[in-house]
Amino acid sequence: MPAISRRKTPSVLVGNVRVGSNAPVVVQSMTNTDTADVASTVQQVAALHRAGSELVRVTVNNDEAAKAVPYIVEALAKQDIHVPIIGDFHYNGHLLLEKYPDCARALAKYRINPGNCSIGRKDDDNFRTMIECAVENRKPVRIGVNWGSLDQALLTRMMDENAKLAEPRDARDVTMEAMIASALDSAAAAERYGLRHDQIILSAKVSGVHDLIDVYRMLAARCDYALHLGLTEAGMGMKGIVASTAGLTPLLLAGIGDTIRVSLTPKPNGDRTEEVLTAQQILQSLGIRSFTPQVTACPGCGRTTSTFFQELAQQIQSHVRESMPIWREKYPGVEELKLAVMGCVVNGPGESKHANIGISLPGTFEEPVAPVYVDGRLLLTLRGDHIVREFTKILDEYVQTRYGAARSAELAGTR
Repeated sequence: MPAISRRKTPSVLVGNVRVGSNAPVVVQSMTNTDTADVASTVQQVAALHRAGSELVRVTVNNDEAAKAVPYIVEALAKQDIHVPIIGDFHYNGHLLLEKYPDCARALAKYRINPGNCSIGRKDDDNFRTMIECAVENRKPVRIGVNWGSLDQALLTRMMDENAKLAEPRDARDVTMEAMIASALDSAAAAERYGLRHDQIILSAKVSGVHDLIDVYRMLAARCDYALHLGLTEAGMGMKGIVASTAGLTPLLLAGIGDTIRVSLTPKPNGDRTEEVLTAQQILQSLGIRSFTPQVTACPGCGRTTSTFFQELAQQIQSHVRESMPIWREKYPGVEELKLAVMGCVVNGPGESKHANIGISLPGTFEEPVAPVYVDGRLLLTLRGDHIVREFTKILDEYVQTRYGAARSAELAGTR
């Protein structure tokens, strides 16, 4: 797969995580608990981190939430979880950061929405207060513009100026331009107030796929700040997953984007980690990062009327997912492992040869045998009622042999 040439940006340090420059694209998520509920928030942050979230954002919207932040960070540290916690501020962030210095120190980054903090109106006092707090505590800031809360004074002025043109532009184009102006003007103001260039991340979030692609292409062309990507409200389930994938893919393939979030609406009491797994799968499908072994499985057709290959694919996927916490620690590089579980002889052997380990199950009316290929060569043929158990054993032995050697070499090098 051809390498993707990343856009050149400064390297921003967010807690213990590097963002931008040559660092990998970072996966971010956000809690939906009441931040004041320390136990619930710690539990969800831990779950998001275990799923692979490298940055986690929490709402800091009132006194109780601000007071809770240091206790959340402390409780996570006791579990040996040191994922950077980002504070999401709107309207009253300047008051909370000044009133609760322990909160300001405990957070790894501040997220400021310029549309909700007075910048561009009578004065910049609220925005300036937050920036000066970030400078004092040596914290980076994401200046996050959102078209749902865009600075209305700025937008009105630009719309009025556009209306006076001989050939006015479309209102949508003016809105995109206003978002970019808000982000860049706010970043310039932040630097005037003492924040370093390499302490700033920008975002310009919208909820439409075409709008997302257009606004980030324009923003990337006009600055070298690190950029955070994501639809602001992707939606639920399949709609949210497809829309996020469609919007992020062209940008990531163009080398645009340093952190990403897939903002999925969970089902009531649903699993918040779905957004993390989706973001990881987007990056892995594009060949940008590897997080977990990938299982290729055919969709099935009239040649595969038995559900056995589907059950096997599901069991292998579950086995991989359950094994990864241990594999990740013991076997470096295992996340790049490729598996194939195919349902008949049409593409089964060929697809299996392209994987590290592949199995081609018998389709309808085919001979009841299942050839297993390892690194492109036929290893053996399985028969009978224990194919799942035998294939899983082959998989485990392969992981231990191939990736265990890498771990042994790594340990030997540290002696």
